[in-house]
Amino acid sequence: MANPRLILASASPRRRELLHAAGYDFEVHPAEIDEDDYPASILPADLALRLAQLKANAIADRFPDDVILAADTVVALGDRALGKPIDAVEATNMLELLSGTTHIVITGVAIVAKTAAVARSDRVMSAVRMKMLTSAEIRRYVESGDWRGKAGGYGIQDEREDPFVRRMAGSHTNIVGLPMEKTVQLLASVGIEPTPKKPDEPHPPDAPRQEW
Repeated sequence: MANPRLILASASPRRRELLHAAGYDFEVHPAEIDEDDYPASILPADLALRLAQLKANAIADRFPDDVILAADTVVALGDRALGKPIDAVEATNMLELLSGTTHIVITGVAIVAKTAAVARSDRVMSAVRMKMLTSAEIRRYVESGDWRGKAGGYGIQDEREDPFVRRMAGSHTNIVGLPMEKTVQLLASVGIEPTPKKPDEPHPPDAPRQEW
């Protein structure tokens, strides 16, 4: 593919920030799909991949000559998938459910270039151990609104004074919402490379971290 344009099919500010930090040039065209339309029996890992593929294909139909990057993150507690809470009540319920648990954060990543007949995807999993949350901590966090648009109703980057996440294993950027190690690999396979950093610009640390 010669000089393909990269389009991010997501409205997530966290995904935009990660791509920008890695040096990519891209446009944003969020995909509008029904994220609740899936079989009840689907496993969380398959759900994350399915939703990422649906998002990528939806935008690829509009921009067939471009490279579309899409992602979807779900939190898995056993075989139960937790997506983005729709309101404060659901956010509260999710945090109460996850409090004190070890759970898995799964992100599906999909790359589609329709004219070039390219369709590639993969998923990344990270383990997260959350501290026990008090009712007051959950109420304060929910009232802040920081839960909006976040799988499982929380973000690893939130509550910096007393983080919810006590330990993690795997990719930190996966938990944020876009596993950059896998994303860089997939984009490179279709000719999308970041703009080279200037000598005085630090390169963002994206290597997997083992903190278990």
